[in-house]
Amino acid sequence: MAEMEMIDPLGRIVDYLRISVTDRCNERCLYCMPSDFHDWIPRDNVLTREEFRAIMKTGADLGVKRLRITGGEPTARRDIVEIVADAAATPGIQHVSMTTNGTRLSKLARPLFAAGLRSLNVSLDALEPARYQAITAGKLAPVLEGLAAAKEAGFEKIKLNTVLIRGRNEDQINALIDFAEENEMLIRFIELMPVSLTEMLSEENFLPAAEVQRKLGELIPIERSYGAGPAKYFRLAGRRAIVGFIGALTDLHFCERCNKMRVTCDGKLRPCLGNHLEADLIPALRPQIDERHLIRIFRQTLAVKPAEHIFRDNYQPSRVMTAIGG
Repeated sequence: MAEMEMIDPLGRIVDYLRISVTDRCNERCLYCMPSDFHDWIPRDNVLTREEFRAIMKTGADLGVKRLRITGGEPTARRDIVEIVADAAATPGIQHVSMTTNGTRLSKLARPLFAAGLRSLNVSLDALEPARYQAITAGKLAPVLEGLAAAKEAGFEKIKLNTVLIRGRNEDQINALIDFAEENEMLIRFIELMPVSLTEMLSEENFLPAAEVQRKLGELIPIERSYGAGPAKYFRLAGRRAIVGFIGALTDLHFCERCNKMRVTCDGKLRPCLGNHLEADLIPALRPQIDERHLIRIFRQTLAVKPAEHIFRDNYQPSRVMTAIGG
């Protein structure tokens, strides 16, 4: 069991680790990477199951209680069920979740649930097939089939993630809320962030969370937390629907309670999504795993965790979102 807590320079307890298990994705979402993107990480550079297991154990030993498996697309890995089982079996880890595009959940929902996965965040940016394909370059039907399979498998906590893109999906918002309400799922609307190597984020396509809130009418704030993230939740007046908003650019208090660090699929430990800071874990993993070295790197990285992201400072990402992990 974890014997200590990781506390950053601002006194924030870091107990949530997001691990990107692959940079491969079967959808080239326009806000994650350009359509002609070919700069994939060489397969030999992607961490192995054994290396991920060592990282998860180190995190748990230092106080991490929650693990989120991300990508790229995590279900693209052949050993994803085994990785989830390793995460769930790690002493000290209380909850294992996953962020996915949902395209392979129809086959994997039951094995993942049996392995110990307990909650899912599924990307759903539109409910019209043509619109969905224009945004993600993927097909909508497998995602809807995957969501149905996840409910049947026993997942009680399923969140839908919708990235707000003006001119692309603002007219889908009400339909998405209806879908979430009908299927007893939470939906979160996420402001577009500068996480692509393209010039995706602009004044023309940025849609602030506050603008969407105004259009939805009366929203009743909910104090309850539906996870360990920065989303602020509301209930629509007169309805059961619960909607969350993640406003990384417009919420000036976005980083105040940040409790996360991220591990990339090629072994970099990042203390902040919106910052170039990262530490290389590879010297502690190869040619053999050195647990004491891993602990030192974790502590050194925690010591430089910034007060807030630099997305508002003309941030230019050094790697695409698919390689960092959501």
